[in-house]
Formats: sequence, C-alpha cells, structure tokens
Amino acid sequence: MDSAHSDHRSERSRPDGRNRPSGPSGPTGAFAAEEPDDTVLALKILVAGGFGAGKTTLVGAVSEIRPLRTEERLTEVGRGVDDLDGVERKSTTTVAMDFGRITIREGLAVYLFGTPGQDRFWFLWDELAQGALGAVVLADTRRLTDCFPAVDFFEHRGIPFVVAVNRFAGAREFGPAEVARALDLDAGTPVLLCDARRRSSGKEVLINLVEHAGRLRAARLLADAAPVGFG
Repeated sequence: MDSAHSDHRSERSRPDGRNRPSGPSGPTGAFAAEEPDDTVLALKILVAGGFGAGKTTLVGAVSEIRPLRTEERLTEVGRGVDDLDGVERKSTTTVAMDFGRITIREGLAVYLFGTPGQDRFWFLWDELAQGALGAVVLADTRRLTDCFPAVDFFEHRGIPFVVAVNRFAGAREFGPAEVARALDLDAGTPVLLCDARRRSSGKEVLINLVEHAGRLRAARLLADAAPVGFG
C-alpha cells in the first residue's frame, strides 16, 4: 500500500519533522466526570474522520439512546464544495455533531460526539474536543488521506486515539500494519478493522480506545512518579 503522504506534501510540518495536512486547532483537556448520582463514571469520546467515513453510522449503531443528529441534505451548491469522489451515493452530511450514549459495563458510560468531516466545519472541533478522554478516527481506505487532519489534530494535542478502518463493500482491504504505515502513525497507536454498522464492532472499538487511553495515562503517572536521577 503506497503511503498516503504521496498526495499531501505541501502542508505544514509537524514538530517531529513529518509533514501532514493542516487540521483544526483548539484547546483540549482530560475528562472523567461522574453523573449526579455518583454511580456512573461518564467518559467523553470523539468520533472523527473524513467526509463519508461512517461517523454518523457508528454513533447511531452503538448508542443505547436515540442519537442526536444534525444532518442536512447535500445540495447542488454543496456538491461543488464537498469532494464526493468515492462516496458519490452520499446524500446527507453532518453540519454540527452527532451525539449518543453507550454503557460499556456497569458503572461506566461513554458519551459519543461525532465531529463533522468537512474542513469548513473544523471550528466546531475546538469545542467538541474540550474534556475528551480520547477519540476514534474512522478511516475509509478509498479516501485514506481524509484521515490526516484528524490524526494531526489529536497527535498534536496529546489526545489518545485509535484508528478504526471502516470496511466498505467493494473497497480494497488493507491490514492494520499497512494502514499504520500509510498514515505514518506514532508507534503504539492501535489500528483496528471494524464495521460501523454493527453495534458489537463499534463497541469493541470503544473498549480498545478506553483501554489504550488508560495505558497511556498509567505510563504518564509512572513517569511523573519516577525519582530524578543524579549525574
């Protein structure tokens, strides 16, 4: 699989020297709040990715409540702005966010916030990222370069994330290692294969993200607690 960087080299450079398309910017934080009755730990997770990658589908599939959606129909004017190459059958788009809720296990609930995919809505990412424990970056191998803004956004802000490759019928399949190389991911970033339409598949992705975020947090705590050596 050729690296998706071959199509995007004119963008801003990352601190570690790698180049990637410029994404949205804004403040972030770590979120772990309790429900008013103190019985449920609630975590905030973002579902991000390119236009048509399946974010709304994933949130709707896993949510145990009726999901909040802000979808609007694509118009002829919008078709001149939005790149529909590879997703020509798409007729609607998220213009603010998707919202859903899922209980991972007893005492642990996850609130899902799906981000809009088009760059003209990136300003919304600033607010949505506030307090997020982590994020799922949905990838469509037909349009893999669409992932770069989301990957760039979360890597630069130290927000844990996993990449979930949504398997579309008729699309060429690639393994997790191939996708990780093409996206130039940092070592240790999980890449999973999923079907955004299936609740069990989406829930497995969320569990992997929570576990990944937990490992990173534990590693940071251990590093902070390590004694300072003397020269």
